[in-house]
Amino acid sequence: MGNKLFLTLIILLFLFFLGNPFFVVSEYEQAIVTQFGKPVGEPFKKAGLYFKLPFIQKVNYFEKRILEWDGYPTQIPTKDKKYIWVDTTARWRISQALKFFQSVYNERGAQARLDDIIDAAVRDLVTSHNLIEIVRNSNRLLDEAKIEKTDFVEASALEKVSWGREKLREEILKRAQEITPKYGIELVDVRIKRVNYVEEVRRKVYDRMISERKRAAERYRSEGRGKKAEIEGQTEKELKKILSSAYKTAQKIKGEADKKATQIYATAYSKDPEFFAFLKSLSAYSESIDEDTTLILTTDSEYLKYLKSSKSSP
Repeated sequence: MGNKLFLTLIILLFLFFLGNPFFVVSEYEQAIVTQFGKPVGEPFKKAGLYFKLPFIQKVNYFEKRILEWDGYPTQIPTKDKKYIWVDTTARWRISQALKFFQSVYNERGAQARLDDIIDAAVRDLVTSHNLIEIVRNSNRLLDEAKIEKTDFVEASALEKVSWGREKLREEILKRAQEITPKYGIELVDVRIKRVNYVEEVRRKVYDRMISERKRAAERYRSEGRGKKAEIEGQTEKELKKILSSAYKTAQKIKGEADKKATQIYATAYSKDPEFFAFLKSLSAYSESIDEDTTLILTTDSEYLKYLKSSKSSP
Protein backbone atom coordinates (compact mmCIF):
# COMPACT_ATOMS: atom_id res chain seq x y z
CA MET A 1 0.00 0.00 0.00
CA GLY A 2 2.84 2.37 0.90
CA ASN A 3 4.65 1.63 -2.35
CA LYS A 4 1.53 2.42 -4.41
CA LEU A 5 1.06 5.71 -2.60
CA PHE A 6 4.67 6.64 -3.17
CA LEU A 7 4.45 5.68 -6.85
CA THR A 8 1.26 7.74 -7.25
CA LEU A 9 2.99 10.69 -5.61
CA ILE A 10 5.95 10.36 -7.96
CA ILE A 11 3.64 10.24 -11.00
CA LEU A 12 1.72 13.31 -9.81
CA LEU A 13 4.96 15.23 -9.26
CA PHE A 14 6.17 14.20 -12.69
CA LEU A 15 2.95 15.38 -14.31
CA PHE A 16 3.10 18.57 -12.25
CA PHE A 17 6.55 19.47 -13.51
CA LEU A 18 5.72 18.20 -16.99
CA GLY A 19 3.00 20.87 -17.12
CA ASN A 20 5.69 23.54 -16.56
CA PRO A 21 4.29 25.31 -13.47
CA PHE A 22 6.93 28.07 -13.52
CA PHE A 23 7.37 30.92 -15.97
CA VAL A 24 9.90 33.74 -16.31
CA VAL A 25 9.12 37.39 -17.06
CA SER A 26 12.02 39.29 -18.64
CA GLU A 27 12.88 42.96 -18.13
CA TYR A 28 11.33 43.94 -21.48
CA GLU A 29 8.15 41.87 -20.99
CA GLN A 30 4.93 41.80 -19.01
CA ALA A 31 2.63 38.79 -18.67
CA ILE A 32 -0.99 37.86 -18.04
CA VAL A 33 -2.02 34.43 -16.82
CA THR A 34 -5.28 33.11 -18.30
CA GLN A 35 -7.35 30.20 -17.14
CA PHE A 36 -9.59 28.70 -19.81
CA GLY A 37 -9.09 31.88 -21.85
CA LYS A 38 -9.98 34.33 -19.06
CA PRO A 39 -7.40 36.50 -17.26
CA VAL A 40 -6.51 35.51 -13.72
CA GLY A 41 -5.17 38.13 -11.33
CA GLU A 42 -3.12 41.21 -12.17
CA PRO A 43 -0.48 41.45 -14.94
CA PHE A 44 3.10 40.55 -14.02
CA LYS A 45 5.17 43.64 -14.83
CA LYS A 46 8.35 43.02 -12.83
CA ALA A 47 11.02 40.66 -14.07
CA GLY A 48 11.29 37.40 -12.15
CA LEU A 49 10.25 33.76 -11.73
CA TYR A 50 6.52 33.11 -11.15
CA PHE A 51 4.20 30.15 -10.61
CA LYS A 52 1.07 29.03 -12.47
CA LEU A 53 -1.17 25.99 -12.41
CA PRO A 54 0.06 23.48 -14.98
CA PHE A 55 -2.25 22.42 -17.81
CA ILE A 56 -4.99 24.76 -16.61
CA GLN A 57 -3.35 28.16 -16.83
CA LYS A 58 -1.54 29.76 -19.79
CA VAL A 59 0.93 32.67 -19.84
CA ASN A 60 0.48 35.48 -22.38
CA TYR A 61 3.49 37.73 -22.87
CA PHE A 62 3.38 41.37 -24.02
CA GLU A 63 6.13 43.85 -24.86
CA LYS A 64 7.00 46.66 -22.46
CA ARG A 65 9.23 48.34 -25.05
CA ILE A 66 8.11 51.00 -27.52
CA LEU A 67 6.63 49.44 -30.66
CA GLU A 68 6.40 50.70 -34.23
CA TRP A 69 3.27 51.42 -36.23
CA ASP A 70 3.70 52.20 -39.93
CA GLY A 71 0.55 53.10 -41.84
CA TYR A 72 -0.18 52.73 -45.53
CA PRO A 73 0.07 55.86 -47.73
CA THR A 74 -3.42 57.33 -47.96
CA GLN A 75 -4.87 59.57 -50.67
CA ILE A 76 -6.53 62.57 -49.02
CA PRO A 77 -7.92 65.83 -50.49
CA THR A 78 -6.89 69.04 -48.73
CA LYS A 79 -9.21 71.94 -48.00
CA ASP A 80 -8.02 73.72 -51.17
CA LYS A 81 -8.81 70.62 -53.29
CA LYS A 82 -5.23 69.35 -53.72
CA TYR A 83 -5.14 65.54 -53.78
CA ILE A 84 -2.09 64.25 -51.92
CA TRP A 85 -0.62 61.02 -50.58
CA VAL A 86 0.06 61.16 -46.83
CA ASP A 87 2.39 58.54 -45.32
CA THR A 88 2.31 58.41 -41.50
CA THR A 89 4.23 56.51 -38.84
CA ALA A 90 3.83 56.27 -35.04
CA ARG A 91 5.37 54.82 -31.89
CA TRP A 92 3.32 53.20 -29.13
CA ARG A 93 3.56 50.95 -26.08
CA ILE A 94 1.28 48.64 -24.11
CA SER A 95 0.47 50.64 -20.98
CA GLN A 96 -2.26 48.40 -19.48
CA ALA A 97 -1.69 44.77 -20.41
CA LEU A 98 -5.02 43.49 -19.01
CA LYS A 99 -7.13 46.05 -20.87
CA PHE A 100 -4.98 45.49 -23.97
CA PHE A 101 -5.58 41.74 -23.83
CA GLN A 102 -9.33 42.12 -23.29
CA SER A 103 -9.82 44.70 -26.10
CA VAL A 104 -7.41 43.89 -28.95
CA TYR A 105 -5.90 40.58 -27.71
CA ASN A 106 -2.48 40.91 -29.36
CA GLU A 107 -0.17 43.24 -31.34
CA ARG A 108 -1.81 42.39 -34.66
CA GLY A 109 -5.17 43.50 -33.28
CA ALA A 110 -3.56 46.64 -31.88
CA GLN A 111 -2.01 47.49 -35.26
CA ALA A 112 -5.41 47.19 -36.94
CA ARG A 113 -7.00 49.40 -34.26
CA LEU A 114 -4.25 52.01 -34.64
CA ASP A 115 -4.84 51.99 -38.41
CA ASP A 116 -8.39 53.16 -37.80
CA ILE A 117 -7.58 55.68 -35.07
CA ILE A 118 -4.53 57.40 -36.60
CA ASP A 119 -5.80 57.36 -40.19
CA ALA A 120 -9.08 58.95 -39.08
CA ALA A 121 -7.26 61.71 -37.17
CA VAL A 122 -4.91 62.37 -40.11
CA ARG A 123 -7.78 62.52 -42.60
CA ASP A 124 -9.80 64.91 -40.42
CA LEU A 125 -6.90 67.33 -39.99
CA VAL A 126 -5.70 67.22 -43.61
CA THR A 127 -9.15 67.76 -45.15
CA SER A 128 -9.77 70.76 -42.90
CA HIS A 129 -6.54 72.61 -43.81
CA ASN A 130 -4.88 73.91 -46.98
CA LEU A 131 -1.89 72.16 -48.48
CA ILE A 132 0.49 74.93 -47.38
CA GLU A 133 -0.31 74.13 -43.73
CA ILE A 134 0.85 70.55 -44.25
CA VAL A 135 4.10 71.20 -46.14
CA ARG A 136 5.30 74.35 -44.35
CA ASN A 137 6.02 74.73 -40.67
CA SER A 138 6.34 78.51 -40.22
CA ASN A 139 6.33 81.93 -41.91
CA ARG A 140 10.09 82.32 -41.53
CA LEU A 141 10.75 82.90 -45.22
CA LEU A 142 8.02 85.52 -45.44
CA ASP A 143 9.01 87.19 -42.16
CA GLU A 144 12.63 87.50 -43.26
CA ALA A 145 11.57 88.73 -46.72
CA LYS A 146 13.71 86.10 -48.38
CA ILE A 147 11.10 85.10 -50.89
CA GLU A 148 9.41 87.19 -53.59
CA LYS A 149 6.60 86.50 -56.01
CA THR A 150 8.38 85.32 -59.15
CA ASP A 151 7.77 82.84 -61.95
CA PHE A 152 9.39 80.17 -59.77
CA VAL A 153 6.89 80.46 -56.90
CA GLU A 154 3.19 79.72 -56.92
CA ALA A 155 0.92 82.31 -55.36
CA SER A 156 -0.31 79.70 -52.86
CA ALA A 157 3.26 79.22 -51.61
CA LEU A 158 3.21 82.81 -50.36
CA GLU A 159 0.18 82.27 -48.12
CA LYS A 160 0.70 82.82 -44.41
CA VAL A 161 0.77 79.68 -42.29
CA SER A 162 -1.55 79.78 -39.29
CA TRP A 163 -1.08 76.17 -38.09
CA GLY A 164 1.94 74.59 -39.77
CA ARG A 165 3.01 70.98 -40.13
CA GLU A 166 4.32 70.59 -36.57
CA LYS A 167 1.14 71.89 -34.95
CA LEU A 168 -0.97 69.64 -37.20
CA ARG A 169 1.18 66.67 -36.12
CA GLU A 170 0.66 67.58 -32.47
CA GLU A 171 -3.10 67.84 -33.02
CA ILE A 172 -3.18 64.43 -34.73
CA LEU A 173 -1.29 62.94 -31.76
CA LYS A 174 -3.61 64.63 -29.27
CA ARG A 175 -6.79 63.36 -30.96
CA ALA A 176 -5.45 59.83 -31.28
CA GLN A 177 -4.25 59.82 -27.65
CA GLU A 178 -7.81 60.54 -26.50
CA ILE A 179 -8.95 57.18 -27.92
CA THR A 180 -6.04 54.75 -27.46
CA PRO A 181 -6.08 54.46 -23.61
CA LYS A 182 -9.33 52.48 -23.64
CA TYR A 183 -7.43 49.77 -25.52
CA GLY A 184 -4.58 49.76 -23.01
CA ILE A 185 -2.35 51.55 -25.53
CA GLU A 186 -0.19 54.62 -24.90
CA LEU A 187 0.50 56.48 -28.13
CA VAL A 188 3.97 58.01 -27.77
CA ASP A 189 4.43 59.89 -31.03
CA VAL A 190 3.00 60.39 -34.53
CA ARG A 191 5.00 61.63 -37.52
CA ILE A 192 4.16 62.46 -41.14
CA LYS A 193 6.91 60.72 -43.11
CA ARG A 194 6.04 62.00 -46.56
CA VAL A 195 3.54 64.19 -48.37
CA ASN A 196 3.28 63.93 -52.14
CA TYR A 197 0.85 64.75 -54.91
CA VAL A 198 -1.10 61.93 -56.52
CA GLU A 199 0.40 60.78 -59.83
CA GLU A 200 -1.95 62.73 -62.11
CA VAL A 201 -1.56 65.97 -60.18
CA ARG A 202 2.19 65.44 -59.82
CA ARG A 203 2.62 65.23 -63.59
CA LYS A 204 0.68 68.47 -64.02
CA VAL A 205 2.77 70.14 -61.34
CA TYR A 206 6.00 68.98 -62.98
CA ASP A 207 4.81 70.20 -66.39
CA ARG A 208 3.89 73.58 -64.91
CA MET A 209 7.25 73.82 -63.15
CA ILE A 210 9.07 73.02 -66.41
CA SER A 211 6.96 75.59 -68.28
CA GLU A 212 7.61 78.23 -65.62
CA ARG A 213 11.34 77.65 -65.70
CA LYS A 214 11.44 77.74 -69.50
CA ARG A 215 9.53 81.02 -69.42
CA ALA A 216 11.87 82.39 -66.78
CA ALA A 217 14.91 81.22 -68.78
CA GLU A 218 13.58 82.93 -71.92
CA ARG A 219 12.97 86.10 -69.91
CA TYR A 220 16.57 86.01 -68.69
CA ARG A 221 17.80 85.42 -72.24
CA SER A 222 15.73 88.38 -73.47
CA GLU A 223 17.08 90.56 -70.69
CA GLY A 224 20.58 89.36 -71.57
CA ARG A 225 20.11 90.25 -75.25
CA GLY A 226 18.79 93.66 -74.25
CA LYS A 227 21.75 94.19 -71.94
CA LYS A 228 24.10 93.07 -74.70
CA ALA A 229 22.58 95.58 -77.16
CA GLU A 230 22.80 98.30 -74.50
CA ILE A 231 26.47 97.53 -73.83
CA GLU A 232 27.29 97.37 -77.56
CA GLY A 233 25.49 100.67 -78.16
CA GLN A 234 27.32 102.30 -75.26
CA THR A 235 30.61 100.88 -76.55
CA GLU A 236 29.93 102.21 -80.06
CA LYS A 237 29.03 105.59 -78.61
CA GLU A 238 32.21 105.69 -76.53
CA LEU A 239 34.28 104.56 -79.53
CA LYS A 240 32.86 107.31 -81.76
CA LYS A 241 33.43 109.82 -79.00
CA ILE A 242 37.06 108.70 -78.63
CA LEU A 243 37.65 108.72 -82.43
CA SER A 244 36.02 112.14 -82.75
CA SER A 245 38.14 113.51 -79.95
CA ALA A 246 41.27 111.95 -81.46
CA TYR A 247 40.44 113.35 -84.94
CA LYS A 248 39.84 116.79 -83.45
CA THR A 249 43.15 116.65 -81.62
CA ALA A 250 44.98 115.38 -84.73
CA GLN A 251 43.48 118.11 -86.91
CA LYS A 252 44.37 120.71 -84.30
CA ILE A 253 47.97 119.46 -84.16
CA LYS A 254 48.14 119.28 -87.94
CA GLY A 255 46.74 122.81 -88.29
CA GLU A 256 49.23 124.16 -85.79
CA ALA A 257 52.04 122.33 -87.64
CA ASP A 258 50.91 123.77 -91.01
CA LYS A 259 50.69 127.19 -89.42
CA LYS A 260 54.20 126.89 -88.05
CA ALA A 261 55.53 125.56 -91.37
CA THR A 262 53.90 128.46 -93.23
CA GLN A 263 55.43 130.89 -90.77
CA ILE A 264 58.85 129.32 -91.31
CA TYR A 265 58.40 129.44 -95.10
CA ALA A 266 57.25 133.05 -94.92
CA THR A 267 60.18 134.02 -92.72
CA ALA A 268 62.64 132.29 -95.04
CA TYR A 269 61.05 133.90 -98.10
CA SER A 270 61.14 137.36 -96.59
CA LYS A 271 64.84 137.10 -95.82
CA ASP A 272 65.92 136.12 -99.39
CA PRO A 273 63.07 135.74 -101.87
CA GLU A 274 65.36 134.96 -104.76
CA PHE A 275 67.15 132.19 -102.97
CA PHE A 276 63.87 130.79 -101.73
CA ALA A 277 62.49 130.74 -105.27
CA PHE A 278 65.66 129.02 -106.43
CA LEU A 279 65.31 126.26 -103.79
CA LYS A 280 61.65 125.73 -104.61
CA SER A 281 62.50 125.41 -108.32
CA LEU A 282 65.21 122.87 -107.62
CA SER A 283 62.76 120.90 -105.52
CA ALA A 284 60.27 120.99 -108.35
CA TYR A 285 62.96 119.79 -110.81
CA SER A 286 63.88 116.81 -108.62
CA GLU A 287 60.25 115.83 -108.10
CA SER A 288 59.13 116.19 -111.74
CA ILE A 289 62.14 115.20 -113.83
CA ASP A 290 64.02 111.92 -113.86
CA GLU A 291 65.99 110.02 -116.49
CA ASP A 292 62.86 108.70 -118.17
CA THR A 293 61.07 112.05 -118.30
CA THR A 294 60.69 113.98 -121.56
CA LEU A 295 59.60 117.64 -121.42
CA ILE A 296 58.64 119.83 -124.33
CA LEU A 297 58.75 123.49 -123.31
CA THR A 298 59.05 126.81 -125.04
CA THR A 299 62.26 128.72 -124.63
CA ASP A 300 60.59 131.46 -122.66
CA SER A 301 59.03 129.12 -120.06
CA GLU A 302 59.52 130.11 -116.39
CA TYR A 303 60.23 126.49 -115.61
CA LEU A 304 63.61 126.75 -117.47
CA LYS A 305 64.56 130.03 -115.88
CA TYR A 306 67.38 128.73 -113.71
CA LEU A 307 68.50 126.19 -116.33
CA LYS A 308 68.94 129.01 -118.77
CA SER A 309 70.84 131.15 -116.35
CA SER A 310 73.03 128.19 -115.51
CA LYS A 311 74.07 127.78 -119.17
CA SER A 312 74.65 131.48 -119.74
CA SER A 313 76.85 131.89 -116.68
CA PRO A 314 80.67 131.66 -117.33
